[in-house]
Amino acid sequence: MEKKYQVFVSSTYEDLQEERKKVMEALLQMNCFPVGMEYFNASDSSQWEVIKSLIRECDYYVLIVAGRYGSIEEESGKSYTQKEFEYAIEQGVPVISFVHKKPESLPGTKIESEQIKRDKLDGFKVCVKRKLCKFWGNADELASQVVLSLTSLIKTDPRTGWVKADEISSAEANKELLKLKEEN
Repeated sequence: MEKKYQVFVSSTYEDLQEERKKVMEALLQMNCFPVGMEYFNASDSSQWEVIKSLIRECDYYVLIVAGRYGSIEEESGKSYTQKEFEYAIEQGVPVISFVHKKPESLPGTKIESEQIKRDKLDGFKVCVKRKLCKFWGNADELASQVVLSLTSLIKTDPRTGWVKADEISSAEANKELLKLKEEN
């Protein structure tokens, strides 16, 4: 039975559109279902409730960090990216993280201009680096790192995933097998 995995991709958005696109394409080539903010539907629920629901449904979580901290959620004072990361860990979703090698080399539009956000980003990176993470310098390198790391993670920490309905036995077939087993 071939499984397909649902993978949540978390990062700031405006500054990492190219990188996210490459990662999403790589995940699709791996027969995974990528989940990210670009695919969110309109909803009656709050943004945070939708995000939490999607993270809980995912098999794996990919974090991409570069030079921006991102939109801050008022109640916690943390970026949505950091909240997503912490929530995935709380929920026991396997996390793989990718941090930019040299964020100071990024163009000015891809780096935080406010000191408070730069400080928060530095603190967030310290948390991320407490676990093993990989470093990247461009979109192609990032996509390659994601494929290699996720392939390894799938082998070491297999998850439920998705299978085609015609590849699994039905409840009726299982009942029939149990009945025949009892008769024998």
